[in-house]
Amino acid sequence: MSGVRTPVGPAERGSAKQTVTISFAGFNRAWAAWIGDRLERRGQRVVYQRWDSPAEVPLVDLLRDLTLAKGRILIVVSEWYFQLGPRTHEEWNAALREVVAPDPSRFAAVSVTNSTLPTATTVLGAVDLNNMGADEAERRVLERLDLPSEPLPESVEGARRGPRFPAAMPEVWGGVPRRNTRFTGREPLLNDAYHLLQGAEAGAGVVTLHGMSGVGKTQLAAEYVYRFGSEYDVVWWVNAEKRVTYRRRLAELAPQLGLSTGAEYGERLRAVRDSLRRGDPYSRWLLILDGADEPDQIYDLVPTGPGHVLITSRNPEWSEHNSKLLEVPVYARDESVAFIRRRAPRLTEPEADQLAEALEDLPLLLDQTAGWLNDSELSVQEYIALLDGGIDQDVVKISADFPVAFQTAWSILLNKLRDTVPESVDLLRLCTFFAPGFIPVRLLKEMPHDQLPEQIAGLLNDPLLWNKAINQLRQYSVVRLESHEAAGDEAASSGESLYLHRMVHQIVHKDMPDEDRREFIDVVRRALAAADPRRPTDTRLWPGYAEIVPHLKYADVLQSKDPAVQGLVFNCLRYMYLSGEYVAGIKLGERAMEAWRILLGENHARVWELTHHYANLLRVVGDYQRTEAIERAAVEHLREERGPQDLEHLRAATGLAADLRGLARYDEALELSQWIFTAYRDLLGDADSRTLGAQNNLAVSLRLLGRFEEALDIDRRTMESRRQLLRGRHLWTLSSEIHYATDLRHLGRYTEAESIQTESVREHRIVMGADNPQTLDAEHNLALCQYRSGDRRAAGALFARVLERCERVLGETHPQTLRFAATTSCFVREHGDIDQAREIGESVIARYEMMLAEGHPYIAGVRANHALVLRSVGERDHAHVAIDEALADMTVAVGENHPWTLGCAINAAALRNLIGDPESAAALTQDTVARATEVLGRTHPLTLSARIALAADLRGLRDRQQAEKVEQAALDDLAATLGPQHVHTISARSRNRPFWDFEPQET
Repeated sequence: MSGVRTPVGPAERGSAKQTVTISFAGFNRAWAAWIGDRLERRGQRVVYQRWDSPAEVPLVDLLRDLTLAKGRILIVVSEWYFQLGPRTHEEWNAALREVVAPDPSRFAAVSVTNSTLPTATTVLGAVDLNNMGADEAERRVLERLDLPSEPLPESVEGARRGPRFPAAMPEVWGGVPRRNTRFTGREPLLNDAYHLLQGAEAGAGVVTLHGMSGVGKTQLAAEYVYRFGSEYDVVWWVNAEKRVTYRRRLAELAPQLGLSTGAEYGERLRAVRDSLRRGDPYSRWLLILDGADEPDQIYDLVPTGPGHVLITSRNPEWSEHNSKLLEVPVYARDESVAFIRRRAPRLTEPEADQLAEALEDLPLLLDQTAGWLNDSELSVQEYIALLDGGIDQDVVKISADFPVAFQTAWSILLNKLRDTVPESVDLLRLCTFFAPGFIPVRLLKEMPHDQLPEQIAGLLNDPLLWNKAINQLRQYSVVRLESHEAAGDEAASSGESLYLHRMVHQIVHKDMPDEDRREFIDVVRRALAAADPRRPTDTRLWPGYAEIVPHLKYADVLQSKDPAVQGLVFNCLRYMYLSGEYVAGIKLGERAMEAWRILLGENHARVWELTHHYANLLRVVGDYQRTEAIERAAVEHLREERGPQDLEHLRAATGLAADLRGLARYDEALELSQWIFTAYRDLLGDADSRTLGAQNNLAVSLRLLGRFEEALDIDRRTMESRRQLLRGRHLWTLSSEIHYATDLRHLGRYTEAESIQTESVREHRIVMGADNPQTLDAEHNLALCQYRSGDRRAAGALFARVLERCERVLGETHPQTLRFAATTSCFVREHGDIDQAREIGESVIARYEMMLAEGHPYIAGVRANHALVLRSVGERDHAHVAIDEALADMTVAVGENHPWTLGCAINAAALRNLIGDPESAAALTQDTVARATEVLGRTHPLTLSARIALAADLRGLRDRQQAEKVEQAALDDLAATLGPQHVHTISARSRNRPFWDFEPQET
């Protein structure tokens, strides 16, 4: 574009600094920032003026006000600059001729568009910055302003890091929706978000855009990215509606950052969060979390560091998680009018105002309505009459999120869609049997298409018709594509995923003929069943289940009698159990039990199969009494109906044995476990995975009874067989490794245990992810191994990390959390803050007392631990009473020869000494040594502790000769068993009296 310039003589060119006022539409802020930076580097004073064009102010007056600025006025020319208001080309031509033409030297311009502009813009003499590199663009800007264009010295060029050239993408860019060229207004919100993020003092700046559905939060976030994205090296857009999708999407950033990780997304997620926290390799990063309506699900995963996080959410509770809130209201009326007039140019300003009033200024509804109204012959008055005549207040109030006119407006739009491309309505209705948000329509394309309803078969089998339906929905902003980077037709035809707003979802789902509802829900159920990976034990397939599970409710799969659909329910329940989604699994199980008892009958085979999965989920959260009643009823029914050797009966009996272990009825559990193992082996042989599972459970029962050598032998055989049958990275093989290492640790073989557990933790993180409950169990066992091996620093850090993550993932009252808290309290008591140890310990006791029946050994055990805390804070009498009660309760619960009882006795003897009763202490220790030697062997760590304690008690009785003899023998055995430099050996040599910590076991 050429134009008139004022000649500048060679002596004047660049001889004095200028003030340059850059006038730009907010849409082109990135260009203004880059140009201003390049000018400031050359010593120019830059003033930024965002151009606004309120309709009520004459354009000539606005341009004259612009001439009041000092120095040259540089206009960033784009279609946006001239459309604001909106203004017609005729208005602009008249204003440019009147204000700019008489004094063109005050104005200069650069063009960043290829669109048609008002003809009079030639007076601005704009130079084109399109389709060129940064150096040439900078040269052209400087030349247009009559400034020297020679390259700057390196010392000046590198003095600061300025905005990126707008035509160049950030180095890492992903997932960002296409820019909405109809975006309107919101300038104060965009500026407020920018300043809040930039003003963050430490760590990542976090701002949440919150507001009701349909208000345009996502569009606002996308515009923020395009407007300010040039200031970042990394821009990454994440769907944050679900924790699992958020984790996976954030993990996908790892290779983009150049991070070396394994393929498992849990490992990648950790690497990404660490990289962002450190700002290495990029410190200027922007993460957008879109649709994060459940802060409690993901707040712990929001990265910290030098970058920025922008969240969109309907939930203002983000303010409780260190996020600044910006409420996104409906459009201001002038924004609504401007938007409608650009979306529907045929409408006048008064008509746009009337329409905005009727639609309550809601951006989503304005977008959808104005788009088709522009193509319609209806007048605005006729449309509003339809709205006014069709509103049923009882129907309209579906949700507090909905404006009054939404229901009727949608009925009108659906009629429009039905008249033009009826298949688009079919597709839209199909989508409502998936969960709102991202709809995996590719599952419809991938399912078998035989025996489908004719109208659906035609849609799914004809790519042209499919593409036409999707494009029709896109045209009226009913859906948007998730595949943002793909070209329009390509993305539409691939149809991997569409985004359907929850408001649209609810309206369309309700407004559907019953016949369509029956047919469409069946199609979606079959699509979900066809997508079932069918192996919930394969961790590599878990992302597939994570994608399917949210849609089960909306497809109402529990009302289907299709065996494939019911099989999908079983597999999803199994996946939830294995992946740690316990709460959601229990909810699904409860709903399924209620629905299937009515649908299939109380004693249907699938109801009993469902009972097994449901009980597993209840058991894992510690509801042992309830599961024992459920499983016992199942065992009795199946034994009577099918016989004791039936596989379904054996599976129910396996669950019952686990319930008995949870209730601390260990002898009964062992007897039942032995019978189950024998039955499975006789029926299926040694190499079947079910036999190996029974063998594993037998070892668990033995371990709980303190029979560690027997448990070790069985766990070793199970582990080796699983490695051969299932391979090393199967989750059950990994579980066997935890059990085997635990047995070794209980037997004092700490080095071997730590070696195996270290490798197992690495494999767990790769295969199952960092926050899977089994991975947490593996890490917890590693911390115990490190502690027993003497690496207290590593153990302490790992104890704290594992407990924090377990509380976050499973909750503070989950049995696994309580196990971890109990051991952490013991560690902190000896090597940390005694007040913290007391707080954790008392909390564990209170929760166990609520969860378990009085007399349970775990209650006695954690009370024994607490007695040691009381001893450490000087409450000796209280401690003595507590430990004696714990010893008595433990003896009743598991017998006098159980290792837990022997451990309590060691501690009780120590406290008897402290209160001045050395005779009783020595007698108790003497008896404990004898029992421990008989049950565990002379060199077991617990026996060695008792022997060292006995030496101390004998010294307390002044029997120094016998004390020396007992002590020396114990020290020799300690050195031979654990090593002369082991912490326990050194401590005993220093005559520190040993103590025992109760460690709750996995059941």
